[in-house]
Amino acid sequence: MANRLVNATSPYLLQHAENPVDWWEWGPDAFAEAKRRDTPILLSVGYAACHWCHVMAHESFTDPAAAELVNRDFVAIKVDREERPDVDAVYMLATQALTGQGGWPMTVFLTPEGLPFFAGTYYPPQRHGQMPSFTEVVAAIADTWATRRDEVRASADQIAAAIADLPPASDATAPVGLRETVAAVLADFDPVHGGFGGAPKFPVPTLLEALLVKGEPASVDVAQRTLEAMARGGIHDQLGGGFARYSVDAGWVAPHFEKMLYDNGLLLGVYTRAWCRTADHDGLLRDYFAGVVRGIVTWLATEMRTDEGGFAASLDADSADVRGRVHEGIYYLWSPELLEDALGAADADWAAGVFHVTSTGSFEHGLSTLQLRGNPDPARLARVKERMLAVRAERFRPMRVESVIAAWNGWTIDALVRAALVFGEPAWLDLARAAAAAVWETHWIDGRLRRMSRGGTAAAAAGVLEDHAALAGAYVTLAGALGDATWLDRAGALLQVVVDRFGAGAGFFDTADDAEPLFRRPRDLTDNAVPCGTSAAVSALHAYALATGETRWADRATAAAGTLREVLATTPRAAGAALTDALVSDEARARLLRGAVGVAASDPFAELARAAHRMAPAGSFILTAPPGTPGFGGLLAGVDAPVGGEPVAVVRRGDRLLGPADGLERLRDALWTRV
Repeated sequence: MANRLVNATSPYLLQHAENPVDWWEWGPDAFAEAKRRDTPILLSVGYAACHWCHVMAHESFTDPAAAELVNRDFVAIKVDREERPDVDAVYMLATQALTGQGGWPMTVFLTPEGLPFFAGTYYPPQRHGQMPSFTEVVAAIADTWATRRDEVRASADQIAAAIADLPPASDATAPVGLRETVAAVLADFDPVHGGFGGAPKFPVPTLLEALLVKGEPASVDVAQRTLEAMARGGIHDQLGGGFARYSVDAGWVAPHFEKMLYDNGLLLGVYTRAWCRTADHDGLLRDYFAGVVRGIVTWLATEMRTDEGGFAASLDADSADVRGRVHEGIYYLWSPELLEDALGAADADWAAGVFHVTSTGSFEHGLSTLQLRGNPDPARLARVKERMLAVRAERFRPMRVESVIAAWNGWTIDALVRAALVFGEPAWLDLARAAAAAVWETHWIDGRLRRMSRGGTAAAAAGVLEDHAALAGAYVTLAGALGDATWLDRAGALLQVVVDRFGAGAGFFDTADDAEPLFRRPRDLTDNAVPCGTSAAVSALHAYALATGETRWADRATAAAGTLREVLATTPRAAGAALTDALVSDEARARLLRGAVGVAASDPFAELARAAHRMAPAGSFILTAPPGTPGFGGLLAGVDAPVGGEPVAVVRRGDRLLGPADGLERLRDALWTRV
């Protein structure tokens, strides 16, 4: 049996390289083999940090008996959803249509032509109640293919045709009542635990961003309460910083422990905006949000940075105990006894109260996640956390997934730049610049972007819409912070690809027009864990238009935003990024506040520049560069510093230029004056 996965770029595929299942990578060779043998395809989709993917692999894919059944009757294809989000998207639609739900690992049975006819997610090694075992499913599908093939093919044709004909939700003319939309979001708020809905409960950074942008007391209060509850909960790594993927309960206590780059990159941006939105008199909450920001950046810098300078995709949910047994979350869990071993009796008793570590536990096996209770003494808390972190470092660490995903790095770079300028941290800006350079040097090949790389080598998979858009938006933000038009030129190259290759009338598809054809061209207009590709493109196009002064890019953004109106009106919780843009655009129409801010200063961390990042309306582009800098639509070309060389700022709104303004009060007036 050929070991076809051993040279894969994907860490997830490499995890299965030694399975007795005769895996193929997705591609024409696998489909040709299925046609040659006239056998169906078993498609298994997952990702490297997925706990239940590991469970099914251990239970079924490493079982020689199960592998024998698969190899005899199927061509087995393994797909990393992080590398091929297009493949994942179309077969997830099929899985949801056939079963009413989705998730990973995703298990789909296809005709040799790639059309789905049966689908599910995780299957256990033995039957559990009404859930059949994996081998029962495999045997039943093989028998059905052998005895009722014509029915299977007819069903597959009908399923594929129905899914291919599903229109994306879009209506470029329907009005959206933003007040009603925000009210619908607030109606789903959980006033007891924060967040929206019940268990399981996910961070929703795009939605929280929209509520902060709305800026009214009710929306800001909901966002602040949710962000504080998350940060105090077990979903937040109280020692090392960063957030887990989601909480299995409604109270943020017991997380699913994988830590994803995209969650933390987007949450970094939200906590930064929340800090800016929180009133100065609420110093305790501001300090707490600042601490969360610093924790995320510390996690990025110490645990997620690759040798090339980019950021790795994730940390696994699982790790081993002292006996080598693998458990979910064991790296992060504590008991009163473990606290006493680490801290001594007095501090252990104090820490148990502060972190709610009990003898019965809040997770499994009598172990507890760490939840921050009350407002403990900061100095003592810092000392205790430092000692606990040192002890935890001696445990077996979760595996890091080494793949670098273009879009996820884009969102993280953008948030890092903004946080660096708001909090005055040059080292954070250096982290962002290094990551931006690493992704560009590795992923931009022959005028197109690759989706993923590992160890400085790009995988073959093409970048999708979110990759081009997220990275373009980050490069615009970085160009403004550094006063370096090189990054603006790179953003322009990415967005030209977006317009030329991904355009679909007013909106965009998620794959390029020359991408591998599937039975449906992906086009998802709802936010999931990350903004949908169209929303990412709208944001990047608006930013690029402000940075260059070229309104045609803004016109393209406005047209694309129209395709998001129906989902915004019907399911606003799944359209946080579109809601943010709609709120910003509505305010801009009313007061022309969406604009470009130019700060004439040689130091991006000059106080006036930092103030611009703290005070500018959402959706603004901010440039810090020496006086008279050309480019950027001529924003600073004619601006001279006053005598003494103190920074000054100008604000461009449409064809009007306000300023120059020196000092914080005049800057505030220029930023917020109605024109």
